[in-house]
Amino acid sequence: MGPNVGRSGRDRGRENGEIALDLERAAEETRVNPNNKMGGSLVQRPRMTNNKQAETNLTAEDYTFNDGKECKPLQGEHSQQENDRKGLRLVLNKTFSRKYCLSWTSLTRLLIPGSQLKRRYYLFIFFLARSRTIGELLAPTAPFDKKCGRENWTVAFAPDGSYFAWSQGHRIVKLVPWSQCLNNFLLHGTKNVANSVNSRLSRQNSDSGQKSKPCEHIIDCGDIVWSLAFGSSVPEKQSRCVNIEWHRFKFGQDQLLLATGLNNGRIKIWDVYTGKLLLNLMDHTEVVRDLTFAPDGSLILVSASRDKTLRVWDLKDDGNMMKVLRGHQNWVYACAFSPDSSILCSVGASKAVFLWDMDKYSMIRKLEGHHNDVVACEFSPDGALLATASYDTRVYVWDPHIGAILMEFGHLFPPPTPIFAGGANDRWVRSVSFSHDGLHIASLADDKMVRFWRIDEEYPVQVAPLNNGLCCAFSTDGSVLAAGTQDGSVYFWATPKHVPSLQHLCRMAIRRVMPTSQVKNLPIPLKVVEFLSYQA
Repeated sequence: MGPNVGRSGRDRGRENGEIALDLERAAEETRVNPNNKMGGSLVQRPRMTNNKQAETNLTAEDYTFNDGKECKPLQGEHSQQENDRKGLRLVLNKTFSRKYCLSWTSLTRLLIPGSQLKRRYYLFIFFLARSRTIGELLAPTAPFDKKCGRENWTVAFAPDGSYFAWSQGHRIVKLVPWSQCLNNFLLHGTKNVANSVNSRLSRQNSDSGQKSKPCEHIIDCGDIVWSLAFGSSVPEKQSRCVNIEWHRFKFGQDQLLLATGLNNGRIKIWDVYTGKLLLNLMDHTEVVRDLTFAPDGSLILVSASRDKTLRVWDLKDDGNMMKVLRGHQNWVYACAFSPDSSILCSVGASKAVFLWDMDKYSMIRKLEGHHNDVVACEFSPDGALLATASYDTRVYVWDPHIGAILMEFGHLFPPPTPIFAGGANDRWVRSVSFSHDGLHIASLADDKMVRFWRIDEEYPVQVAPLNNGLCCAFSTDGSVLAAGTQDGSVYFWATPKHVPSLQHLCRMAIRRVMPTSQVKNLPIPLKVVEFLSYQA
């Protein structure tokens, strides 16, 4: 927890409990401790006045809670008759700066000034580290300048880090060599308008590229693109189909595919190196909201759709549809494979989080805990953790093997009630992504912020501003986070730098091959079991 900031004795007699805080002057009086990883505590001796200017309802609108050093008390109280969840009403002298973090909490201890019972509140104000901007890929304003259809619902990095892909809106997908993109940012600054056309690939294009040198492509998919996924082939991984004597395509070791899910329910498979359209999968009856390839190189593709189903496709069998997974009662928003490809997680409307056994194509369990639609999910690199993002303002980190919630990252403080979280709360979490170091999680919410979290901390370690964000994904090496917006643009930030401990690396190595039930049966001390189970 952060420092306790409470009501001082000489101010208990104030009639309405509203105190004006001069945050800018408080910041000037702050002495920052360079050894504090968060930049030190922001407030040591804030200046307070009784000036009642424009009243503001502060509920940590800009940031969630954070940690810091001990600081002097700030005043503030709130009558018990009002809802604690609405936060403490304060009066600000100056414009609140977005670089500060405010948090509220109420304790069970009560103050009794006179005959009225009033609850003590504590205010936390801290300085947050801001992520460094790497670059921007701005979507062209012409000819696609309509008000709708430009949304960038998915960004994706190739498994080998060679390509980056995103939807510019209106059926256009842009493919750029990732190393070339980074070099352009270094040479020409952060801004890069993504309207230069090196190679335009229409739906009728044929094999014309060079595999030896990655080049930039623009693909016309024929309809609005909702989802993207890269898939790579491993030749020794056999197809699951019965008849494997003949196939239209023989995938080599260097094969790299891009799957695009469209508004009309179709899925198109493209050769990334040549831009050739390989397969056109038609079975969904509604929007294909998400796509994911099995990480084992089998080219098994799973699609999630608004038709309430998940469909399993074998691309090595010419795109044969192997199975339909039914269980969702409403739209399916997203799906993700575990690192060993044995478990699939699917999330959707009506608070649904399902886990599927991909060997038996059966449901393992349904995870209960969210209070609103769940729109994104991703496994940790060792498969021991599962992160889910919901419109209920929360990101939950689960143990998928036992169905327990291990961590909760809130984007609204105080945490909203289930009724408020289940509605339009203006803090919908749109996307979540697990870093490849297994320590950091990125989340993107409607409060115009991108947050970087550590799995062993309750607060974001870095933040970045972003308007109208829809999706985010870490680069293959985990050094960059890409986020897509409603206007078809992409923004990039440097991720928090941290050297994983030897204990964490050993934990990840063990958890890649051992589920929670086996860890708990190991003849080792309880503290070690808790650490291996991410419960310490």
